[in-house]
Amino acid sequence: MPKKYFFFDIDGTLTDRKTNKIVPSAQKALNLLQEAGHFVAIATGRAHYKCINFMKEVGLHNMVCCGGGGLVINDVLVRNIPLDLEKAKALIKEADALGIGLLLQLNDSIDVYAKNDLFRQQAGPRQEPTRYFIDPDLDYDALKVIYKIYMSVSPEQEKQVTLLDTIGHLRFVPEYYIFQYDAKHQGILDMMKQIHGDLKDVVVFGDDTNDLVMFDPQWTSVAMGNAVDELKEKASFVTDANIDDGIYNICLKQGWFEKV
Repeated sequence: MPKKYFFFDIDGTLTDRKTNKIVPSAQKALNLLQEAGHFVAIATGRAHYKCINFMKEVGLHNMVCCGGGGLVINDVLVRNIPLDLEKAKALIKEADALGIGLLLQLNDSIDVYAKNDLFRQQAGPRQEPTRYFIDPDLDYDALKVIYKIYMSVSPEQEKQVTLLDTIGHLRFVPEYYIFQYDAKHQGILDMMKQIHGDLKDVVVFGDDTNDLVMFDPQWTSVAMGNAVDELKEKASFVTDANIDDGIYNICLKQGWFEKV
C-alpha cells in the first residue's frame, strides 16, 4: 500500500452534528490509518484556537485550519495567514463610516476588538465564547495584522458596502458576515509541498458545500452519505453516512488500513 495523505473535514464528517462528538468508528479509522503509516490531518475553515483541542483529543498531529491559512505540522503551527491588511483596513473604514458594527480578530484567540459596541447592539452577542474589548481610541491605521472581521451588515445594507467583495466572506447566521482567509484547497496544496507528498496520493473527506473546493480531480475525494448532492456529484467515491460508519467502511473497502 503506497502512503496516502488523508484530510478530514470536522462537522458532519468526523463528528455527529447532533452531539458535536467524533463518531466512534471514525475515531477507530483515524487510529488505524495512522498505525498503518499514513499521513492523517484535519482540513477545516475553523480558526486554529477553535480546533486545536479537537485535533489533540482525536489523536492527530497535523491540520489545515483557518480556511487554509493555518498549517499545523507535527503539533506546531508553522503559519497563520491573516487578511490582506490594506484591503481589510479600507473595508473596515467604509463600514465604520456607514454606522455598521464591527468586531476585529487581531490574534489567535477568543478576543475581539472594536471602537464601539455597535456590533452587539445591531446583531447581538456572538453565539460562541468571545471576549470583547471596546476601545474608542482604536486606531485602524496602526493595526499590524487582522485575521478576521465580523460585520453586522444586514442583507438590505449589503449594497451600501462597495468594498464588500474585496475580501472573501460568508454568512453563517443572518445577523452578520465573517470576513476571513478562505483557501482550504490551497492550504492542502501548501501542506503537501511542506511535507513533500505526491498530490495523487491525497484523499479528502467532506460533507458540505464548503468542502467543494477540496474535491480536486488530482486526487481522491470521498463524500459522506449525508453530504449535499453537489459534493456527491463531484466525489470519486460516496460512502455511507458518517454516523453509519462511512469513514471506516470506505477505508476498509479501499484497503487503506493496510500497512504502508
